[in-house]
Amino acid sequence: MENNTENKKQKSLAAEIFDWAQAIVVAVVIAMFLRNYIFTMVDVSGSSMVPTLHNNDKLFVWRLGYEPEAGDIIIFRPALNEKTPYVKRVIATEGQSVDIRYNQSKGYAEVYIDGEKLDEPYINEMIKPTHIGDGNYPCIVPEDCIFVMGDNRNNSADSRLSSVGMVSIDSVIGKAQVRIWPFNQIGGLK
Repeated sequence: MENNTENKKQKSLAAEIFDWAQAIVVAVVIAMFLRNYIFTMVDVSGSSMVPTLHNNDKLFVWRLGYEPEAGDIIIFRPALNEKTPYVKRVIATEGQSVDIRYNQSKGYAEVYIDGEKLDEPYINEMIKPTHIGDGNYPCIVPEDCIFVMGDNRNNSADSRLSSVGMVSIDSVIGKAQVRIWPFNQIGGLK
């Protein structure tokens, strides 16, 4: 009788371990699916998005079915540095004309989209003439691409530089929806 009871306990323990292992595997698979196809978390590194975002901010990024629109804050992997995700703002989408014009009387450059000056209340400061970039303006955003810039215009590697250039839609990870860290700044992004 004791042998029979001990065998039942061993089978019960083995069944419980198997159930736990199954639950853990299912949870990991679901978490990986959610992270790779629905949403992910990204840490901001650097100051290219100041004053909107700061170094070490943590962002909730929506991935599923996202199509970039002007004004969105996005995460992407640039062609020449695919291991490092960049955080920038979409300035123009495919087919739009981008022009960065130096205004000598004001002493800074301004961004024009399709001939209209862009209203940018989110930027840190106006573009200094030394930070217009190495691109030729005006330029047309190619098909399946976007033009991005950091909000800290004088401290951002973005589409103004040939090292980043026009960003392929395929390299976009998703849209930064919410800052989740630091806790005193939790909230949606604009």
